[in-house]
Amino acid sequence: MRKAFPDHWSFLLGEIALYSLIVLVLTGVWLTFFFKPEMQEVVYQGPYLPLRGQLVSGAFDSTLRISFDVRGGLLMRQAHHWAALVFVAAIGVHLLRIFFTGAFRRPREMNWVIGVTLFALALAEGFAGYSLPDDLLSGTGLRIAQGIMLSIPVVGTYVGMFAFGSEFPGHDIVPRLYSLHILLLPGALIALVTVHLILVFYLKHTHWRGPGHKNTNAVGKPLYPQFTASSLGLSCAVAGVLTLLAGVAQINPVWVYGPYRPDQVSTGSQPDWYVGFLEGSLRLVPAWETNFAGHTLMWNVLLPAVVLPALLFAVLYAYPFVEQRLTGEWRQEQHFCDRPRERPVRTGLGVAGVTFYGVLVLAGGNDVIAQSFRISVNALTWIFRVALIVAPVVALFLTRALCRALLHAEQERLTEGEETGQVQQTLAGGYESDHRPLTSFRPGAPRRPLSPPDQPRGSHTGTPARPHPEPERRTR
Repeated sequence: MRKAFPDHWSFLLGEIALYSLIVLVLTGVWLTFFFKPEMQEVVYQGPYLPLRGQLVSGAFDSTLRISFDVRGGLLMRQAHHWAALVFVAAIGVHLLRIFFTGAFRRPREMNWVIGVTLFALALAEGFAGYSLPDDLLSGTGLRIAQGIMLSIPVVGTYVGMFAFGSEFPGHDIVPRLYSLHILLLPGALIALVTVHLILVFYLKHTHWRGPGHKNTNAVGKPLYPQFTASSLGLSCAVAGVLTLLAGVAQINPVWVYGPYRPDQVSTGSQPDWYVGFLEGSLRLVPAWETNFAGHTLMWNVLLPAVVLPALLFAVLYAYPFVEQRLTGEWRQEQHFCDRPRERPVRTGLGVAGVTFYGVLVLAGGNDVIAQSFRISVNALTWIFRVALIVAPVVALFLTRALCRALLHAEQERLTEGEETGQVQQTLAGGYESDHRPLTSFRPGAPRRPLSPPDQPRGSHTGTPARPHPEPERRTR
């Protein structure tokens, strides 16, 4: 009960993901009482007049019934959807915090692997839930998913038939996705979250350098009562914000889209944000195909939708082990957080990855952007193609230069002090600004100049900067 938890706000990102998951489970259990995962056609007889009398699937009919007939049903549907978006976003930002501060190093490599796996499962869980209402938007997403399956050489046809049970759209995909969405994927998520929390408790948190902070201790507020109180407050805030969003911010109005029909696609169809990078990659690759040994290889689908995600997650899984081998840090445990400016190479690579992802997300809406700004969609596509290659490289070098500039400016402030705003006349008759010693420091910032001040170790290679002198040794 006296376990120390860090005070810094960035450590709360993982808790936001946890409490979003709790909201997801609670609202999801409630929705299961009313949703019917059926694809047999029925005649809609509900209160929404534009669709009354039309043939719809049982899944779409039950979704409309939840939205219009069940008391509080629309609120619960939208709370569930908003919680899913926040859950994936919180995991992603939490992983970025761990990456940029180096909290994935020994002995926490396994927790990084679990976190990346949780992110992948959250993407799959979100897509499965997004597809269940069987509306025109989600059906279009399933059609794209089937095309991705068919692009896999040799076995693609068999994979598609196994998933859908027959020719698209079939009658089995929604019941199968429902089983994955409410049973298998949530079970895997909850199990991995439990293991993740156990490892966090056992290995303890990383912390910033500062007075009293060592590589052999853990500094922060105790689990009870301080952390318990603040964490309960955060859980109530997360639940309250999600409920507020569900009440005032409409999301996924399936009655506007209408039921899915294989011969229709709505204009401006956009998936949830976390699948947007796949949409963008599909739109940027030209129509490349190769006929080989009687098989057609659809590179324009296989590369962006199968190979690219596999490579991205392979890099995420391997990065902690590769970096530690290159820097030699795998030999000892690391419990201090790095400041991103102290690792110019790692920070540059991270910003380049985020830039690469951002270009793909923007490219996923190239038709909407082109229509909104009245520019050619073909020209915009070529702009994104060039940006996908050039922008990450530019982001890498700019970030690395910025990190070095921040380090240099910080060394000057530590050496000369901060300016007071006063100007003094020197004995020689000139003028100079007055300085005073620094009295406040950000978490992890050094308390005195590092040596040498203009070229800290690791500014080129990304290896760790020279350890900051521990203030407790100087004061004792």
